[in-house]
Amino acid sequence: MHAPWKGLRVSDSAIPAQRRRRKEARPQELTAAALTLFVEKGYAATRLDEVAARAGVSKGTLYLYFDSKEALFQAVIREGVVPAIEAGEAMFAEPGSDPRALLRAFLEAWWERIGSTELGGIPRLIMAEAANFPEVARYYNDAVIQRGLALLRGAVQRGIDQGVFRAVDTTVIDVLLISPLIHLAGWRSSLAPCCGSNIDPDAYVQAHIDMVLQGLAVTSSGANS
Repeated sequence: MHAPWKGLRVSDSAIPAQRRRRKEARPQELTAAALTLFVEKGYAATRLDEVAARAGVSKGTLYLYFDSKEALFQAVIREGVVPAIEAGEAMFAEPGSDPRALLRAFLEAWWERIGSTELGGIPRLIMAEAANFPEVARYYNDAVIQRGLALLRGAVQRGIDQGVFRAVDTTVIDVLLISPLIHLAGWRSSLAPCCGSNIDPDAYVQAHIDMVLQGLAVTSSGANS
């Protein structure tokens, strides 16, 4: 007997809602698993079958969403880090913002959304493996590093233009501002778990920001140096 349904494709609306939600969640489950493994093992040592196993799916399922480890890494950055950069760019675009509050907000947000999370291990991974995976490093540089540094430079230049920050070399100030926080994040994802640390991360971040703002402030005499 001919089956009338033979050859017909089941529409998405006919798939139970629970199964649809599971299918939609899989890319996020895969990127979450990949982030954990990238930070734990490094980019080179992480295998796609390990990512699939950690996410609870088959390797074939992983390939339905990501055709390579590089594509998976880019998705980790695009979903985890880029939204923080975009939020900073939106803050910077707001007219009349106080440069001091803006700079503090940028540094606090970086720590809260990136440095204090698993994503804080990504800069250490990139620095360690950039030479062996230049395309991965270039993607991270373009999507994250350069955009983030531009925000820090912009906040400082705005302060200089408004007379609340002294004149400084903006070609190096951006790296000087973020490097101590990257160091803290790298410490937490590498040495701290095995060697311990008595550093209070939140106190460290606030102390760094306070020193930055004091160092940038125009002196009481109004001099710029």
